[in-house]
Amino acid sequence: MSGPVRRATVPPEAAGRRFDQTLAQMFPEYSRSRLAAWIRDGHARLDGAAVAPRHVVRGGEAVELTPRLAAEVAMAPQPIALDIRYEDADLLVLAKPAGLVVHPGAGNPAGTLQNALLHHDPALAQVPRAGIVHRLDKDTSGLMVVAKSLRAHAALAAMLAAREIHRQYEAVVVGTLVAGGTVDAPLGRHPVDRLRRAVRDGDAGKPAVTHYRVRERYRAHTLLQCNLESGRTHQIRVHLAHIGHPLVGDPLYGGGLRLPRGAAPALVEALKGFRRQALHAERLAFAHPVDGRALAFAAERPADLRALIEALRADAASAAEAR
Repeated sequence: MSGPVRRATVPPEAAGRRFDQTLAQMFPEYSRSRLAAWIRDGHARLDGAAVAPRHVVRGGEAVELTPRLAAEVAMAPQPIALDIRYEDADLLVLAKPAGLVVHPGAGNPAGTLQNALLHHDPALAQVPRAGIVHRLDKDTSGLMVVAKSLRAHAALAAMLAAREIHRQYEAVVVGTLVAGGTVDAPLGRHPVDRLRRAVRDGDAGKPAVTHYRVRERYRAHTLLQCNLESGRTHQIRVHLAHIGHPLVGDPLYGGGLRLPRGAAPALVEALKGFRRQALHAERLAFAHPVDGRALAFAAERPADLRALIEALRADAASAAEAR
């Protein structure tokens, strides 16, 4: 099955890059390996001609992409509960719990959000990745938007690339920050550990910008609001660790357990027992991809994050009273 033909123009800044790399930036909703296969099969053309994936573009060429969707989803639907906050014919918004993997991968062949979406609506088998246009890490909770139609999928992917989908996160970090700020540091794969991302300069990194501001300060931790200009893998986790304030509980980038002096047993238990990154996607706002309506959603803190913040507040209040 072929999807609708997608037409675009190679941006001038892509001059000198390979066609497959350029196509991956222009159509981020598709994987690079899938795009390369479509190029080789003649389903992605440059100025009307079939070229090799490594063909170097000059900028300004016309691109014609005909997605092949016959085997986009080859997995079984599974009856996994979904917390759906909004749904219409073109999209749905859901609150993902911590612990749920978004789509199958190495070590997670089933039991994912993608399996759950296929059970919720079997027609999503005809949409790339069952409509998933962005992701949250397994242990990050919060809001996601899912496309239910091809037209919505294409529009949402373009809106993500143009930074027109506004995502706001809440994070608890190690250490006390005096004020908010911005981390502008390119991200790429870690040079040694394939599971990690890292700040990388040059061609190894892609632009990434995270804005953060202080909401509450505790004795040895800080509650932050984070807003993204880009959506790189592990972006908030890497950026905050990069400035010396990793997320509480982060197994990949965390700085280990940190307890304020004389911490109450309740706080010690809360910090030791929090075994995921303390990150929650709390707000999501965008224009409806079909009718243009302004949509905005908020997701309350999950119970574990709420309990952690309450323990930090209680410890800070107790220490203030003792002074």
